Amino acid sequence: MEILRRSVVVIICLFAPLYMSAQTLGTDEMAFSSSYKLETAGDYAKAILAIKEINRPESYETNLRLGWLNYLVKDYVSSKVHYEKCIQQMPYSIEAKFGLVYPLAALNSWDLVVSQYQNILKIDALNTTANYRLGLIYYNRKNYVEAIGYFEKVVNLYPFDYDSSLMLGWSKLLSGKANDAKLLFKKSLLIRPGDASANEGLAKIK
Repeated sequence: MEILRRSVVVIICLFAPLYMSAQTLGTDEMAFSSSYKLETAGDYAKAILAIKEINRPESYETNLRLGWLNYLVKDYVSSKVHYEKCIQQMPYSIEAKFGLVYPLAALNSWDLVVSQYQNILKIDALNTTANYRLGLIYYNRKNYVEAIGYFEKVVNLYPFDYDSSLMLGWSKLLSGKANDAKLLFKKSLLIRPGDASANEGLAKIK
């Protein structure tokens, strides 16, 4: 009988961590569910509290959620801190790096935004979002030659994409490559017939 009792105790001890883990998972799931509903309702402050109540300061998922919610309430410094924690925890996370870009841009830390996109490209050299956004940044800085390199990567992957074809056309035109620009503007008009920006570009070439 004593052996039987010991066996029961051993079994309970073995399965207790699993039971506790399942309870924790259920609590976390409910907190996230509540947070999503509150976010949808526009109550971002309470959505943040719902996540904080589960007290998982070292959780990647918790920090990612808090990074986004703090961005929504315009607490950009806190948002930045949470996204940076995510990157510390999972250095190859592209989603966390894209998340970090939001508060950095809101804080006008554009050099850090550029660094973040470049970090993404070190992991995923053909990431179209990072390439396109870097192209836009360099275009707005009037560094058209640099912009061309990023836009070309996107156009090579998606030759019939309107935004990247148009921006590559303008970058080519403003860097003195009118013939290339003309072809790109004409292609942009095939994608979006009658487009004002493409027609404007063509008018400058004539």
